[in-house]
Amino acid sequence: MSETVNKHLECLSYFAKPYHSRERGQNENANGLLRQYFPKSMALVDIAYEEVRIAVHKLNSRPRKCLGFKTPYEVFFENTGVDASKLGVVHL
Repeated sequence: MSETVNKHLECLSYFAKPYHSRERGQNENANGLLRQYFPKSMALVDIAYEEVRIAVHKLNSRPRKCLGFKTPYEVFFENTGVDASKLGVVHL
């Protein structure tokens, strides 16, 4: 499956080994940032849509060193021309 995706996108991908959090640095960092808004002890079913929308907006408005101190919103706009801050959160 990953080979098919790599070929279609003309890029390489990497899949971390299960239970090797050191191989998923960005993912672990994002989880830590999310935990500022939604502690581990909080039941996810108790989180209101508006709370999620606010947390997502705050996280995507935060400058990141890995993005040259730009926000994810800014980088997304530069690459697509779409203002993602106006899109909102998709309902699942």
